[in-house]
Amino acid sequence: MGDIMEKRDYKKIVDRHKPTENRLFNAIIAFAVGGLVGLIGQLLIEFYSSWLSIPTQDATSFMIVTLVFVSCLFTALGFFDKWVTFAKCGLIIPITGFAHSMMSSGMEYRNEGPIFGVGANLFKLAGSVILYGIVAAWFFGMIRFVFLGGV
Repeated sequence: MGDIMEKRDYKKIVDRHKPTENRLFNAIIAFAVGGLVGLIGQLLIEFYSSWLSIPTQDATSFMIVTLVFVSCLFTALGFFDKWVTFAKCGLIIPITGFAHSMMSSGMEYRNEGPIFGVGANLFKLAGSVILYGIVAAWFFGMIRFVFLGGV
């Protein structure tokens, strides 16, 4: 009986000290930051296509490379994690989050060498995203093939 009472007391203490999360505020911040990333991406496309006279389709590729490079650089410099703590999904969902996860995995194991450290662990976090993205694309492609007759 004393053991059960201790568990209840422990649960009360944990519940009292558990940090609260304001989900509405987090959603608004994520929406705003994700929109800001989208705006920056569009501005980069406009910059590359207007100022550097690159075709829009190629400018889109340049924009993606730029965002990946910047997020990798900021991860390496150590302050991207602090931004993610604040912005949450606003920085994790876009391509910046994918680049951050790969860079973080590579940096974590860099002491083990370029092959068994960085190379073996680079896709540790991003691998599941790639795998399930490919599986989902195949699955929805098959649904489209069946219902739309191979269009």
